[in-house]
Amino acid sequence: MTHEPVVSHEAEAGDEFETRLKVYEGQRAAVARLGKDPVNAPMIRHWCEAMGDSNPAYSGPDAIAPPTMLQAWTMSGLSGHTRGTHAYDELLGLLDEAGYTSVVATDCEQEYLRPLRPGDEITYDSVIESVSERKTTKLGTGYFVTTRMDIRVGPDLAGTHRFRILKYAPIRRAGREQPSQPDRRQKPARPRPVVSRDNAGFWKGVEQHRLLIQRCIGCGTLRHPWLPGCNACGGLDWDTVEASGEGTVYSYVVMHHPPFPAFDPPYAVGLIELAEGVRMLGNVLGVPYDKVRIGLPVRLEFQACDEELVLPFWRAHGAHEMREAGA
Repeated sequence: MTHEPVVSHEAEAGDEFETRLKVYEGQRAAVARLGKDPVNAPMIRHWCEAMGDSNPAYSGPDAIAPPTMLQAWTMSGLSGHTRGTHAYDELLGLLDEAGYTSVVATDCEQEYLRPLRPGDEITYDSVIESVSERKTTKLGTGYFVTTRMDIRVGPDLAGTHRFRILKYAPIRRAGREQPSQPDRRQKPARPRPVVSRDNAGFWKGVEQHRLLIQRCIGCGTLRHPWLPGCNACGGLDWDTVEASGEGTVYSYVVMHHPPFPAFDPPYAVGLIELAEGVRMLGNVLGVPYDKVRIGLPVRLEFQACDEELVLPFWRAHGAHEMREAGA
């Protein structure tokens, strides 16, 4: 006598859903799109100023674009692109309908094959490279979606940009994992930062309410974000200094759209220039979002977003009284 294996309806439904997702692998997300602007010196200058990168290769008559700007030349801006396929939107919509409504970027990989120079006009194709099986992470249960973008100048491949996101149903605040059918009424937890071997020390310091900046032992240059090597001298040896917590708003944006379940727009995100000279991103608190200005003095403040997550924020000077008054 033989016994047929018992397969639950839930497992069958899960297998069927993953089969539907796998159909999108290999489909084009963009076809022969043209970059909205040629590679140009002003954008290179703005990028270098924001990054604090004074490499002479990025200026002058023989300038090249910083390789890490590769994706910047493909960005669509607020008006978007009108040409291409809808496969990627369909895939994300399918995940949304199933309750995997939150998203976090997990990592990207870039390969540089030739330098980009002012005047180059780029075109690019994008393909949905893979959709993972259902995964359980600290954020929640969901699927990793990887796209690959091929950037060209004329017929020449200039580089590739591989980008991976996690579409997930967040873990409930009580600490229990979501059921197989996520509860869409549950407000998701704030996304967790992606911690790697390169930046683990930074996040360990944040847990201890210390803002640590990398310092090159060879030349003394401070750097942020954390990197395995010095961008000034190439040295691999480093230690850290603790930031004083004083800074000013170097630049900022006010987020209105798109809405994200863990946040309540509008809110201001600032590029903060620390007293030590490096810059980092963070929410600006203590003043209304429409009162944030370049040059606004701010002071570091750590906040526990939940039982597991501590993040650095930046509060405008003199705003403590506003907070106490309920403003």
